[in-house]
Amino acid sequence: MLNRKVVIIGDGMVGSTTAYTLMLNNYISEIVIIDVNKAKAEGDALDMIHGMPFVSPKIVKAGDYKDIVDAHIVIITAGVGQKDGETRIDLLKRNLKVFDSIIESMKPFVHKELIVMVVTNPVDVLTYYTYSKLDLPSNQVIGSGTVLDTARLKAAIAEDAHVDSRNIHTFVLGEHGDSEVPAFSVTTIGGLSLDKFCQRCGRCKGKHLSRLNELHNKVKNAAYEIIAKKGATYYAVALAVARIVEAIINNTNSVLTVSTLIEDESEFGIKDFYFSLPCIVNSKGIERVLRLDYSLEEKESLIASGKKIRDLIIEANN
Repeated sequence: MLNRKVVIIGDGMVGSTTAYTLMLNNYISEIVIIDVNKAKAEGDALDMIHGMPFVSPKIVKAGDYKDIVDAHIVIITAGVGQKDGETRIDLLKRNLKVFDSIIESMKPFVHKELIVMVVTNPVDVLTYYTYSKLDLPSNQVIGSGTVLDTARLKAAIAEDAHVDSRNIHTFVLGEHGDSEVPAFSVTTIGGLSLDKFCQRCGRCKGKHLSRLNELHNKVKNAAYEIIAKKGATYYAVALAVARIVEAIINNTNSVLTVSTLIEDESEFGIKDFYFSLPCIVNSKGIERVLRLDYSLEEKESLIASGKKIRDLIIEANN
């Protein structure tokens, strides 16, 4: 991979933290920050440049949309922030106006190998909106989806089960939002299914299902709790985005729950919307979607989540 240039559109807390997180890694050669507040982007770039002696050398600069012409990845984090008590869905109409301006500015410089990642919420609707406006295949327009939610669930299970989170394999699927679906039926801990691990552990004394629901509610409400306490979430978001970037730049074929286009209605009864499923991610974006054997309840919840997103997409286009 020769092209390791990443352009970040939006220099708010998520955008600037993403830029900083990427700067710390050695798989990026150039980071360009674009923001309507050019001085802020210049200041952040200068601040990071001063730390370059401590990391692998790379270019970090404030730029503009023409920098997209030779970039491998564009990350869109721009948008109005989520207010305390506001759901991700409440953001939709306000952020659509922001995206109209961004997409029109991008269009002259979009090339056929570009990967576009949307992070701004509500990410599933905005990723679909971006895909519908850009002349790129769907595998090259992806959303950060539930990669962060999945990490939060791993962390919650790890803390409760007293197991290293890296030895827990699980997924949060569907909407990055209130209708997200934890895929407990395909969750494993150290190679054991979740049910078998809980049976052998015995700490929940047969009440592990209610405990799992508690952990999921903790994950689902995590963003609201953080926003109430500090005003915004950005550290773990940036790490999630950096993980997706690594999979793309290094062509690792990683399984990540990014937001992807659902084109076939045979699985969920509806099509033409974006939400998160386990995807193999590499230098081409999404290589393919993994179709797992979910429980009937999980499938029904995923259908409901998909319908919710599809309804919002229809509303956004009216």
